[in-house]
Formats: sequence, C-alpha cells, structure tokens
Amino acid sequence: MTTPPSTTASTGELAGRREWTAFVVLLLPLLLVSMDVSVLFFAIPSIDRDLAPSATQQLWIFDVYAFALAGLLITMGSLGDRIGRRRLLLIGALAFSTASVGAAYASSPEMLIAARALLGVGGATLMPSTMGLVRNMFRNEQQRAKAIGMWSGAMAGGIALGSVLSGAMLEHFWWGSVFLINVPAMVLLLVLVPLLVPEYKDPNPGRFDFLSVPLSMGAVLPVVYGVKESAAQGLDTERALIIAAGLVIGWLFVRRQRSRTDAMISRELFRGRGFGVGIGLNALAAFAMMGSAFFTTQYLQSVLGMSTMEAALWSLAPSLAVGAAAPAATAIAQRTERTFVICGGFVIAAAGFGILALSGTDSLWLLLVGSGVMSCGIVTVMALVSDLALSTSPPEKAGSAASLLETGQEFGGALGMALLGAVATAVYGADMPDSAPEVARKTLPGALSTGDGSLIETGREAFVHSMQFASVAGAAILLAGAVLAATLLRRATRPAAATGTAEATEPAEVLAPPVPAKV
Repeated sequence: MTTPPSTTASTGELAGRREWTAFVVLLLPLLLVSMDVSVLFFAIPSIDRDLAPSATQQLWIFDVYAFALAGLLITMGSLGDRIGRRRLLLIGALAFSTASVGAAYASSPEMLIAARALLGVGGATLMPSTMGLVRNMFRNEQQRAKAIGMWSGAMAGGIALGSVLSGAMLEHFWWGSVFLINVPAMVLLLVLVPLLVPEYKDPNPGRFDFLSVPLSMGAVLPVVYGVKESAAQGLDTERALIIAAGLVIGWLFVRRQRSRTDAMISRELFRGRGFGVGIGLNALAAFAMMGSAFFTTQYLQSVLGMSTMEAALWSLAPSLAVGAAAPAATAIAQRTERTFVICGGFVIAAAGFGILALSGTDSLWLLLVGSGVMSCGIVTVMALVSDLALSTSPPEKAGSAASLLETGQEFGGALGMALLGAVATAVYGADMPDSAPEVARKTLPGALSTGDGSLIETGREAFVHSMQFASVAGAAILLAGAVLAATLLRRATRPAAATGTAEATEPAEVLAPPVPAKV
C-alpha cells in the first residue's frame, strides 16, 4: 500500500524511505568531488614518468581542479536555482564522467590540465546541487539537521579516503585508474537520480546576470590563488597585488549584487540573521581544519619518516571518529540549545590543537588523538552552522545558499593554510642555525635533502617546535571563535524568539515528484 507522509505540528513533513535512499545516492558525487582533492598524491610520480610535465605544469595539474571549483561555485549555485538543481546535478555528473575519462587517457600534460579543469567545473555543479537538494528534500528540521551532519562527515572523510584509494589503485593499475573510479559511480548517479530525486528550482528566478559570472570568478580566484601561494612560497609584492586585485573585483561584485533586482546572490539570503553568521563560522572552522593539515601531514612523512602510503593510511584513523561526530552533534543539538553545541565544538577543536602542541619528535599516537579530537570538534561546528545557514535561507534559493557556504569554506581553508603555515615557517626558520644551507633553513624537506644527520635532527626538532607554536595559535583562534559564536548566535536567534516567528518550511517549486514509496 502507499505510505502516507508523516508530519509533525512544528517541524514540517517527515521524509520517507525514498528521500533517504535518494540522499545516499547524493552522497556519491560528494565523496568523489572531495576525493579528487587528494587523489593525485600517489599518482604524480607515475605521471612524471609517462607525461614528463614541467615543474609549472605539475603545479597546475594539482591546483587547477581546486581553482576551477572555487571560482565557479557561486555561478553554479545560482544557475541551479534557475534551471533546476537536479538538472544541473545531472549535467555536472556527465561533465565529471567525461573529464575523468579524458584525464585517465591524457597523452600530454596540457591535456591532463584541461581535463582536471573540466573536473573542477563539474565539481562546482555537484557540490551546491547536492546540498541544495538536501535542503529541499528534508523539510523536517530534525531530519534535515541529521542529513546535513552526515553530508559534512562524508565530505571530510572523502578527502582522507582519496589518497588511500589512489595508492591502492596504483598498486595494481596505471595512474589513469585513479580517475576512472569516478565513472561507475557517476553512471549510477545518472540512472538513479531521475528515479529518486524530484526537481527543485526557483519559480521566479529573474534574468541570469551574465556579467556577474566573470566578476565572481575575478573576486574568488585571485584571492584563493594568492593566499595559497603565499602559504607555500611566502607573501611578496606580486602575491599581495594579486590578492588586492581580487578584493577590488570582489567589492565591485558585491556592489553589483546590491544594486540589481536579478542579482546572482539574492539579498533575500541575508534577511535571516543566521545565514551570514553560519557562513562566517563555517569559514572559521575550515580555517582550523586546513591550517592543521599544513603540518600534520608533513609530520607523518618528514618527522616520523613514513612513506606516502603509510602516512595516508594512518591519516584515516582520525576520519573514523569524524564520521560519527557530525551525526552525534546534530542529535545532541536537537536535545539542547544549538548555540551550546557549536561553542562546544570550537572548544573541543581547540583542545585537539592543545594535544597537538604536546607532540614531540616521536609522538604518533599523540598526533592521531589530537587530530581526531580537533577534527571532531570542527565537523561538529561545520554540520550545525551549515544547517543554520540553509534553514534560515529561502528554500527556492537553496543552491545559492549552498554555494556561498562552500565558497566561504574555500576562503577559510586557504587562509588557514596561509596564516598557520606562515607561523610555523617563521618559527622553523628562527630555530635553524645560521650556518645551515638556505634550503635547510626554509623547510624540513630541504633539511632532509642535505643528507646531514645532525642537520636533519635539528630540522625535525625545529619543525616540531613550529608545529607546537602554530597549534597554540590555532587553539587561541578557536577559543576566540567559541566566544564569537556565542555572541553572534545569541543575536541571530533573539529576534526570532522575541517575535515568535518560525522558519519558513514551504518548498521551492517541485517538478516531476517521485512516486510514493511502497510497503
């Protein structure tokens, strides 16, 4: 018989088995997009042998995916609201599959760079589409919070899983196999999504503002590029000018959005106070997560002397706890005030940094425990503030809301690597003796390359000291984040509590609804 939809008096219609099945399907593109961030870690040596890219081409093979992804998130979120999030998801899945095949069989560095760029374009369609669809499919507040918690955990786990999976594939196949693993999952997505996921879009989207597309890219790309390059090479005049150019274009973009009725980023998104707060706190959480990654991966390989594969396997250990942290956090938040749980997440993450600050030159388990505690706290924050931002945004603008969340996350992550990386680099350089070669005074891998046992040991001690210093700085920032969250969230929720207004739960326009589940 047909299962009738369940409802509650205060939290909206309950999703059934079909929606949860569709949600599992939507996790496929999320995992693949997050895995593609790290999938090349083991493949680069084989690519070097077969394609012989220059040093610059190798950097672009790595970075062009992330740049294309970050630069197009806002555009794709707005486009999905207009043409339909399911339609954009299917277009993106087809592009992602095509680009994966092109990357797998690339015969030159230029061809691989182009394929990686197309993968980034496809990824930019998949990320906001999936989160936007989750916002629309789950109208019950508790179910939506649970789904977004699982979404956040899957994204965090996918990054760690990507490097391990690519290493395992390369044990048996050629380097192109790390891209071909995307194809079966995307084919499954193309088959199941039309059957399980209804279409959602803004019924009154207005005209598409084409000029805002290059403006948004011109704002995002220079800032992300400049910050990431500053983290790796240091801030100089050229990189400062690149960042400044991005900020100027960003100002022009914001000004255009505020003056147009058909803006790419609707002003309606910011009418709910929780939306801007959610984006900001999510960016701060990404700052801490990516900032810690700057030195924890180097610690495993350069201090403990692990191979890349061994380091990747050990790095999976904290991810096991992360997978359970987000759903647990949403369950706790449903039984107490969400502000307390978010602030607690920041404090837990700060404690993780504090544990990392105790690490010595042979502290594998301390590093794993600290990373696990920190990651659990960060994912707790990300899951809850993402739900806050999406739940306070209009359902018909869910794609744009998701794209802004993810763009803020890209900015926060890049800034975390730059600032905490700069702190660690400065402390490392100050600890190294002036008599050491310049290459050894810049980085620990440089010290390892000298082959001097005494200098290598000094470099490892200096690196651990720099990691301790950066961890203390990270802990302080996160504790400040807890205070900031308590202040901002109290202001964001006070008007709703005072006036008695409730979140709007009307769905966006739904086309071609799925057949009700049978039992």
